[in-house]
Amino acid sequence: MSLRNGSVSTYEGQSACQGAPLGPHRRPVRSTLAGLLRRGAAVAVLATLAACSGTTDFYPTKGDAKPHPGVARAKQHPIQGIDISKWQGPIDWMSVRAAGTQFAFIKATEGGDHVDERFRANWDGAAQAGVPRGAYHFVFWCRSAQDQMAWFKKNVPNDPTALPPVLDVEWNGHSQLCPKKLPKAQALAMIRYMLDEMESYTGKRPIIYTDITFHKDVLEDELPDYPHWVRSTAAEPEQRYAKRKWMLWQFTSTGRVPGVRGDVDRNAFYGTTAEWASFLSTDCDPREHRSLADRGLCSGK
Repeated sequence: MSLRNGSVSTYEGQSACQGAPLGPHRRPVRSTLAGLLRRGAAVAVLATLAACSGTTDFYPTKGDAKPHPGVARAKQHPIQGIDISKWQGPIDWMSVRAAGTQFAFIKATEGGDHVDERFRANWDGAAQAGVPRGAYHFVFWCRSAQDQMAWFKKNVPNDPTALPPVLDVEWNGHSQLCPKKLPKAQALAMIRYMLDEMESYTGKRPIIYTDITFHKDVLEDELPDYPHWVRSTAAEPEQRYAKRKWMLWQFTSTGRVPGVRGDVDRNAFYGTTAEWASFLSTDCDPREHRSLADRGLCSGK
């Protein structure tokens, strides 16, 4: 979820490795890298550099304190980012961007009465550094969906330049206040209400983040027309999430990224640089454009 103070001068359809046009379109494109980042076009530059070097690790300056062989192929995805909360402490967002981070999802709210202490600092810092960012809400199952969405709207800016919002749905088993699991029908009803409210508030199709247990208990075979962000840190998503088409993959919680102290979650986007550019410009998974167009979504910024 770059290079600093750099610039790019090339042709659309041109190979940067060979310097020769690959197609009939030769309209020159010249811009500072900061401008490219704002338009999401820098992803193509990074992918080209990686291709020229002959490596499938698109971000060699990033790492993992405890790498797992089951998720090694995550490095082959050209579009990668992070998700963060107060636990990462102060973040040097310019270094995060310079490391090639293409997106960041930032914890904003939890339940109906908690705001992450570093939300606004991270929200503003990512924007100033040119890192596309979105906000996520962590669901607390012992608070009404109505209270939670009122709290989300009160504390998260409706920024048209932001990525779509994320609804983080996991069981609250770690919480002494709310250790219970709800019946599937009740949990789904709450999720649908919150997704609708997020979409109404932002005008963007929300993303569902989930883990293996919650997906099996509640989401399997449900809500197929929403983009899913899945956690799988020991195997590829296809091995853990039955019949689930995923858009984002959280593949480690012990990542290392310049600009972030200690552990940080690392994530990969499923597709190509072109598909990522399409997502940035429409706020929709490119695979869902046709099905969502009738709802007035995916029309572009």
